Amino acid sequence: MKSHYTKIFAFAALLLSAGAANAQTAGTAKVKGTLTNENGKPADYATVSLLRSKDSTVVKGTLTNDNGIYTFTGVKAGSYVVKATMVGYLKSASKTFNVTEGATVTVPVLQLQQASKSLQTVNVVASRPLIERKTDRTVMNVENSILAAGNSAMEILEKAPGVTVDKDDNISLRGKQGVTVMINDKLTYLSAAQLATLLRSTDGNTIQSIEIITNPSAKYDAAGNSGIINIKLKKNRQSGTNGNISATAALGKYFRDNTSLTLNHKEGNVNIFGTLSRGDSKRTNNLGIDRTVTDQTSTTYFSQQTRMTNSYHYNNFRVGADVETGKRNTLGFVASGYFNPERDDNFNRTNIGNKLLVYNGYQITNSVIDQSYKNLAFNLNDHLQLDTAGQELNADLDYSTFKNRSAAQYNTMFFGNNGVENHIPLLRRNNTPSEIDIRSAKADYALPLNKTSKLEAGMKYSSVKTDNDLRAEVDSTTKGYINDATLTNRFIYTERIGAGYLNYNKQFKNTSVQAGLRAEYTSSNGNLVTGSVSDDHNRVVDRSYLNLFPSLFINHTINQKNEIGFNYSRRIDRPSYDNLNPFVYYLDQFTYSQGNPFLKPQYTNSFELNYTYNHAINLTLGYSRTNDVITEVILTDPAKKATFQTTLNLRVQNNYNLNLNTPFQLTKWWSGNLNATAFYMSFKSGSVQNGTLGSGNLDDGKLAYNGRLSNNFTVGKLFKMEITGNYQSSLVYGYFLIKPQYSIDGGISKAFLNKKASLKLSVSDIFNMRENNVISRAQGNNIDIHQKNETRVGRLTFTYNFGNTKIRVRQHQTGAEESNRVKSGN
Repeated sequence: MKSHYTKIFAFAALLLSAGAANAQTAGTAKVKGTLTNENGKPADYATVSLLRSKDSTVVKGTLTNDNGIYTFTGVKAGSYVVKATMVGYLKSASKTFNVTEGATVTVPVLQLQQASKSLQTVNVVASRPLIERKTDRTVMNVENSILAAGNSAMEILEKAPGVTVDKDDNISLRGKQGVTVMINDKLTYLSAAQLATLLRSTDGNTIQSIEIITNPSAKYDAAGNSGIINIKLKKNRQSGTNGNISATAALGKYFRDNTSLTLNHKEGNVNIFGTLSRGDSKRTNNLGIDRTVTDQTSTTYFSQQTRMTNSYHYNNFRVGADVETGKRNTLGFVASGYFNPERDDNFNRTNIGNKLLVYNGYQITNSVIDQSYKNLAFNLNDHLQLDTAGQELNADLDYSTFKNRSAAQYNTMFFGNNGVENHIPLLRRNNTPSEIDIRSAKADYALPLNKTSKLEAGMKYSSVKTDNDLRAEVDSTTKGYINDATLTNRFIYTERIGAGYLNYNKQFKNTSVQAGLRAEYTSSNGNLVTGSVSDDHNRVVDRSYLNLFPSLFINHTINQKNEIGFNYSRRIDRPSYDNLNPFVYYLDQFTYSQGNPFLKPQYTNSFELNYTYNHAINLTLGYSRTNDVITEVILTDPAKKATFQTTLNLRVQNNYNLNLNTPFQLTKWWSGNLNATAFYMSFKSGSVQNGTLGSGNLDDGKLAYNGRLSNNFTVGKLFKMEITGNYQSSLVYGYFLIKPQYSIDGGISKAFLNKKASLKLSVSDIFNMRENNVISRAQGNNIDIHQKNETRVGRLTFTYNFGNTKIRVRQHQTGAEESNRVKSGN
């Protein structure tokens, strides 16, 4: 394995050297300096621009750090001027200076003078600060700021408060991954790699603002608790063609690769765009389970080791067009889809005995599962700007269809402790076709009432139907494979949701308030068409319920460096379609998983008090209470001496948390970000008996903490390096005790060809330390689970952007957020 990584690093060094040879189009000089206020103290987080002296063209832009220091790298030889601006101060500019290749130029200290009261009043009204806090979001105003010059969208996003981007381009908000990224209020539905490619090829001059929403308002679907980052782009009026191509080679235990191609073309009032991507991957997962099963007369000990090898291939596409039918109206269409075949090869050995570590025999199960995931989705959208005051109407129509297939073969052989086969093999096979159709329609309307208040309203309707058909067969030895009536099932689930919302925004002098209310009416029906359920009443689960989801956001600016805020919202998480499916999936006859059609949605009330210092350091105190919390549990069936995984609604989860996120700049070449969270999470619920909750006995919680420290280094003038450490302490989650997890990631990157091309080498979990060790304590049993996924993977990625990089496709938000509850393969 070590020789493989040596080859990758050697190959990367050759490519990076070649990139350096091609980097002559970029400058090699550096310009630095210090900015102070009228009292001689550092002016932190002020905007500084580097201008050509002959025509005052902005070449680069940046922010000063905590010490008032700014730095420009990659500067070409020439004559320049540095200009500094800050809200409440007059502009300041340096004298003209010359730069030669390879030199480091230190600009004399620039001092900002406070504007007079009359000028200050004009400045505050006419100019927005770079970072401003609104009622339900933090906004980074990029348009007309020098920060946009010479930077990509990804580079600007990395400077946004509370946002971190790791070496693999995964975006986190206050330490939490799974952040929803929107462009122009439209969901991207792109993978992390695809999104990174898009953002790195987006010129900063095309961005208007970046909005950071940690607790979404009533305007957004009530489902989910993840934050939102919304990147607003300026309207594109340029014509031409652009695109990018990206290729990655990776090596864990096996080789992996993926490639993608993106093209955009704008001609007149028509914009056509498309993305194609493909990839292959193979990985391993080792699982160990030690457990005991006790009935009224005896105790049985199991020690199980499983090696799982997963191979998959994916093909994704996304094509569409936008047509400007008038000065204020844009009509768009998007078609997307994927085809992801997958194969799982599993080898499982289970030792069985009546005494601890003394086994009477063992069984071996070999299973092969061939699966395919197919999807087609269509979106028709319209954006109508009703007037110049901000009144607008947006509408979306969506249709998505998913066709998933799974064919599994399970062969189990039985042996005594002498290794001699002592029973007829058990042969099973399953065929599981499933289809999911999602339809949705939504409309959003915004009406400014005056300069300080606005009203928003909207409606949405969605309809979902899932049809799952499990055909189970067992080998009878005399008749071949015959139907197994105890496992064969067909499950049809339908769901309809109608929603409407109102939002009211009001801006006072130093305080802003937003209040909203969203109503959602849900009607669902789960029908076990065939199966072994003896009680016909339990074959159908029919539910209808109306929910109200209020939200409130208050933000107050104390002074230029201190802001406080409070927000509250109520949200819902509905069970995934996979968890509702009652089918049984085997690892062996003593280990399986099973869905639960009786799952109810969970409801969360969240409260958050936050404090921001200097537009950079964020401290948040939060509390949330979730009722009917959807939780995975591992149970035992004494009659079958089997252990199975399922999902139940536990009664209450309480979560108290304190989060600190702060960037830091130790030296001119060493910067980073620290995100630390301490939380106390507790659960209260009934005991689990026969897969249901009985009288209350679960009352457990634990103080836990996690941290993420990222360090960014500028190595010479050509390379950037990142090292990130992650740590999660032990914690309690429902009936699980999860042991600590930790890892260290690293990477090095190089941009060349005038930033049109880049090469990145990275390794996740460098020391191969990350693993999952869990103890399950349901039903009074201790089940020890040890899982080691393939976490150490080396990746080499090349990206090239071509054409007119100032052309940007209008992104679309499909209305089908329900598709997030559909499994799509790995």
